[in-house]
Amino acid sequence: MSLTSAATLATLDRTGPRRITDLAAVEGVTQPAMTTLVRVMEESGLVERRGDASDKRVTLVCLTAAGASYVRTRRQAGVHAFERLIGGLTGDEVEAMVAALPALKHLAELESQDREGPKQ
Repeated sequence: MSLTSAATLATLDRTGPRRITDLAAVEGVTQPAMTTLVRVMEESGLVERRGDASDKRVTLVCLTAAGASYVRTRRQAGVHAFERLIGGLTGDEVEAMVAALPALKHLAELESQDREGPKQ
């Protein structure tokens, strides 16, 4: 799976259903590229398109149960990889990482806000 596909699934998991145009902007790709990506992920059973109850002209891309499971599995694999790597650090290195966590969390929040743009 491409990084853009994985990132798109993660975005849908974090933010809920989105328009293709919104997803394209968040992931930094063109709308036609996102349309193609969504079609491939739809054929794979990871996402589905649904109408927007508030605007019948709009179609939203939503995670399926399989898509949500894929995101969870991928995140868990990342957790296990970090656990293994952190296990090889010295005590001082672990303490330094723990001390850096608040700043890293803030960076992640800033990046997420930047990627998602203004709230609708």
